Amino acid sequence: MTDLFSDAARQGPRPLADRLRPERLADVVGQDHLVGPNGTITRMLKSGSLGSLVLWGPPGTGKTTVARLLARETDLAFEQISAIFSGVADLKKMFEAARARRQLGRGTLLFVDEIHRFNRAQQDSFLPVMEDGTITLVGATTENPSFELNAALLSRAHVLVFKAHDEASIGALLARAEEVMGKPLPLDEEARAVLVRMADGDGRSALTLAEDVWRAAGEGEVFDARTLQEVVQRRAPVYDKAQDGHYNLISALHKSVRGSDPDAALYYFCRMVDAGEDPLYLVRRLIRMAVEDIGLADPQALAVTVAAKDAYEMLGSPEGELAIAQAVVYVATAPKSNAVYNAYKAALRAAKENGSLLPPKHILNAPTKLMKGEGYGTGYRYDHDEPDAFSGQDYFPEKMGRTVFYEPVERGFERDLRKRLDYWARLRRDRQSQGG
Repeated sequence: MTDLFSDAARQGPRPLADRLRPERLADVVGQDHLVGPNGTITRMLKSGSLGSLVLWGPPGTGKTTVARLLARETDLAFEQISAIFSGVADLKKMFEAARARRQLGRGTLLFVDEIHRFNRAQQDSFLPVMEDGTITLVGATTENPSFELNAALLSRAHVLVFKAHDEASIGALLARAEEVMGKPLPLDEEARAVLVRMADGDGRSALTLAEDVWRAAGEGEVFDARTLQEVVQRRAPVYDKAQDGHYNLISALHKSVRGSDPDAALYYFCRMVDAGEDPLYLVRRLIRMAVEDIGLADPQALAVTVAAKDAYEMLGSPEGELAIAQAVVYVATAPKSNAVYNAYKAALRAAKENGSLLPPKHILNAPTKLMKGEGYGTGYRYDHDEPDAFSGQDYFPEKMGRTVFYEPVERGFERDLRKRLDYWARLRRDRQSQGG
């Protein structure tokens, strides 16, 4: 039976991004490390053998296109499912069809979009058909496979990393779009650069934005940057608060603070706020930084970060974010010491390793005669009565012996704020002079 809806879809209007899908792997833009003359996929195809793959990368980088072209290049039957809409029953049907096809002498490339959405049991169902060659699995994911996919599945597949488009590859896509449309994009030079940045490394988004511009422009009209933003509005940043974008940016914020770079720290803080991150989550992380990375080098950092939390809860958004921003700059420019952090970890490890050792008897109270008879409290020296209020007694359990956990470190460069700020200023000037 003819599928009238499918025929209509093929004959109806198609989005620009779909019309521009490459017909050959060599035409894929922005992934030369995979499909270029010496790319990983190119080498695989030249060897005549294609194993199962996991394609990992941001949206709009060509994962689906490459999977389709791989099936064409290898003469494998192409089957596609989405983990969002498919379950075990769908997988069983796919596997049965692939087995029947294999008996007729043809293999199957099964493309699974959003493969990280499958649970562990569903992922395990791929293992037998991957091992016996019934299917060549090509899974696409925007999330880190190390966290989202079973180790058993990963051990049977090669992970290929797709890169976000840079300005050059987005520019190449726009040039190709202008060729297909038969007319230039109605943007001035500045507006064109703004559109490239709006795409945020997503090729599909760049083409969608370009299509919106062509629809909106009147005869002979050319948009400047301000008009462009009014026409296409603003694209939301690529950021998922529960996934890689979240962890990447909070890691960048933490390491910028640890590295005493207030400018980078503010930038990553604003990136996360702009993407909709909960400011209370951010200030909780700043409190952690205050005790982990600054510690007793500047005990006031803890007070500042806790005060920023209180200020945000009192003021709300957007005014409260300024208090957090102030705390970001404070902890980034504060002197750094992880001595207490290291001492805590070492002491905790010692507590776990040494068991329930009794403290030395001379520091134990003796409220009963029996305890006094056992020597509890005998020989204790009251420090306030000693010269310089220091008795020098040993407080560790006898079987453990004296152990040093806390070793304060005097630091030169890290304690000199002016030197640090001068360093960043020089670095910026050097980059600007080099055109970076």
